Amino acid sequence: MQPVESYLKHLHEIRSTGGAVPETSYYPALSNLLDEVGRLLEPHVRCVSQVINTGAGSPDFGLYTTVQFQMPKDTEPLPGQLPERGVVEVKAVSDDSWVTAGGKQVSKYWGRYGQVLVTNYRDFVLIGQDENSNPVKLETFRIADDKKSFWDKCVHHKKTAGEIGERLVEYLRRVMMSAVRLKAPEDVAWFLASYAREARGRIEAVANLPGLTALRAALENSLGLQFEGKEGEHFFRATLVQTLFYGVFSAWVLWARGQGQKEGRFDWRTAAWGLHVPMIGSLFEQIATPHKLKPLGLDELLDWTGGVLNRVETGSFFNIFEQEHAVQYFYEPFLKAYDPELRKQLGVWYTPREIVKYQVARVDRVLREELKLAEGLADPSVYVLDPCCGTGAYLVETLKKASEILKAKGGALVAQKLKKMATERVFGFELLPAPFVVSHLQLGLLLSASGAPLQVPSVRQFI
Repeated sequence: MQPVESYLKHLHEIRSTGGAVPETSYYPALSNLLDEVGRLLEPHVRCVSQVINTGAGSPDFGLYTTVQFQMPKDTEPLPGQLPERGVVEVKAVSDDSWVTAGGKQVSKYWGRYGQVLVTNYRDFVLIGQDENSNPVKLETFRIADDKKSFWDKCVHHKKTAGEIGERLVEYLRRVMMSAVRLKAPEDVAWFLASYAREARGRIEAVANLPGLTALRAALENSLGLQFEGKEGEHFFRATLVQTLFYGVFSAWVLWARGQGQKEGRFDWRTAAWGLHVPMIGSLFEQIATPHKLKPLGLDELLDWTGGVLNRVETGSFFNIFEQEHAVQYFYEPFLKAYDPELRKQLGVWYTPREIVKYQVARVDRVLREELKLAEGLADPSVYVLDPCCGTGAYLVETLKKASEILKAKGGALVAQKLKKMATERVFGFELLPAPFVVSHLQLGLLLSASGAPLQVPSVRQFI
């Protein structure tokens, strides 16, 4: 049984006895849910009830990693060991978690443990810290607006779990990892994909929204395609979200490559404009505009995403994905985490950079030695077509090779020749908007670094 379905069913069964007290009788159901979610993590996270008072009172639950359970046989446990993933404060279903989250007791817990998850079984509010180490309300999740509707949802636990089960599990996973420094690309990919799936859920829950209509037209015009019928609408919304969140990741990579370390913290609201991709500019403007997409709360999700990216240990991350190539090569693990079926269906697989370089160099050699074109890929008679260009790895490498040839030949206007080649003789097709944007970005950066930047159309042309 799915963890959230089991949780709601358990709550309903406890209530049905008529002998439950408002708060503590339901502890086992919540503890089981947290343990089930904790088992999805590495190291596993375990929930321990009634944590010992270490100076700030006794929290209802502590979230310990399995590493904290390990000790030699016949040895006394370390006294007062703090739960590594924070504590949980539980109130009755009729209470208001938002009010409790701002109370003195939660403040004391936060001061001692650094992170507190406040819940009344139907609302979850995470209290963490901001960039100045002050307490702040972070992510939230709501199952039902009030006590009556919550118990109704518990009665229909299977239906409710089908609607919000996956999202609640992912929310709790993020809670248990919210204070962890991220090193592995797969962890970063999971976080981005988790927020993207939450955004997709919010968008798909809205039947009609004028801002979505405008964005759909913008994407269709930009990509030269039409999203037709029910499947087309679903594909549009899913790829819209994918494009948006990968766009934020791309902005973070550029920030990290540039002056990010000097600025201290990444902010998608300002850094994302540095993408110089009009479609992304249109997305961000509509998200931040109150009468357009702001009611969906996507800006909130992007704020949380920015917080995750600020927790990435860039040294470790870019040891695996070099900064220069991270945007191109991180897309496959992101899509694997976001939509594995779509990745399999469309054949999105990672091609090592070494293979890309070899194949491009091999084509250049054939052009020179067998077709007797002295300038190889840079020859004006050569046209390059990538029918499934993805994030543009082959297109970028082709232009790099051509740039080397032109520079070796010498002469003036190397940058302009390269730009002419990029805009007139190099073509790439791609079905998914996210890699299309990444490819556009990579080509634009290459030309800009070469001294011949692409002219960026006004964002308003895409709204």
